[in-house]
Amino acid sequence: MKALVTGGAGFIGSHLCETLLNEGYQVVAIDDFSTGRKQNAELFLDNSAFEFYEGNILDKDFLASLGHVDYIFHLAGKADIVPSIENPEEYFQTNVTGTLNILEYARKHDVKKLVYAASSSCYGIPDSYPTPENSEVRPEYPYALTKYMGEELVFHWHKVYGLPVVSLRLFNVYGPRSRTSGAYGAVFGVFMAQKLKNTPFTVVGDGKQSRDFTYVTDVARAFQLAAESSVSGEVMNVGSGDHYSVNYLVELLGGDVTYVPKRPGEPDCTFANINQISEKLGWSASVTFEEGVGKMLMHIEDWSDAPLWDAESIDVETRAWFKYLS
Repeated sequence: MKALVTGGAGFIGSHLCETLLNEGYQVVAIDDFSTGRKQNAELFLDNSAFEFYEGNILDKDFLASLGHVDYIFHLAGKADIVPSIENPEEYFQTNVTGTLNILEYARKHDVKKLVYAASSSCYGIPDSYPTPENSEVRPEYPYALTKYMGEELVFHWHKVYGLPVVSLRLFNVYGPRSRTSGAYGAVFGVFMAQKLKNTPFTVVGDGKQSRDFTYVTDVARAFQLAAESSVSGEVMNVGSGDHYSVNYLVELLGGDVTYVPKRPGEPDCTFANINQISEKLGWSASVTFEEGVGKMLMHIEDWSDAPLWDAESIDVETRAWFKYLS
């Protein structure tokens, strides 16, 4: 089977490429390197079953040049909260129009399954935990909105054109190869650079907020299972089955702490109800949080070139967050 992975040089995308290659797939990966890293793609260039092409999902001619594939894993997209507030049109173009282009490519090539990387941020601040898939959708910022709009397109193409699809709403994915450049974002990337340079961890609020941290290889396996299953037209949460406080993460990493103001529009907890994916795909996370943090520390040098955030630089970076979401 031949699989296309959009965003294949990215964090999750590169782990998915590795999983698929190990399972005997031919893999075509594409990335424009706006957030993906060349060294991630270079990991697999010696494998004759791997092809990599630099290009953008907004370029229809580029997509047409890729030819036929059996499966599509659509992970390419723009992430991060503050840049989405500052540049909403750019996010719409990539996350919505780009997804439309991928869906049309999939339809023309009659693919066996398209698996979409959706975001649990669509739930906003949910009413219940663990949060099920039928919870109200109420995105708090343009990134969350555009990822949900992409998901709506995916299901519309399923309804109208009969395209086999599954959408996976990812919770807080972490692991090696996560992005080390760009805007202030995920807590793990921030903390790993601070740990490496022996500076205090910048904990938001009181640190009691908890996140459903899910290790990246488990997430890659969920994508593979979703593609190979007979399930179609379904949305499923991908989470660890538990949630962990930021204070506990700091305890596992070890180091001093400084506190920064709590931000509007952020839930105190993210915690996925994973009954759907467990029942329909037989999937559950296999890497414990403690094991995952240990694996991250083994790869801490990966963050040697990451931006080092402190309370002052975070204050500057997040001003749009407070301005528009307060």
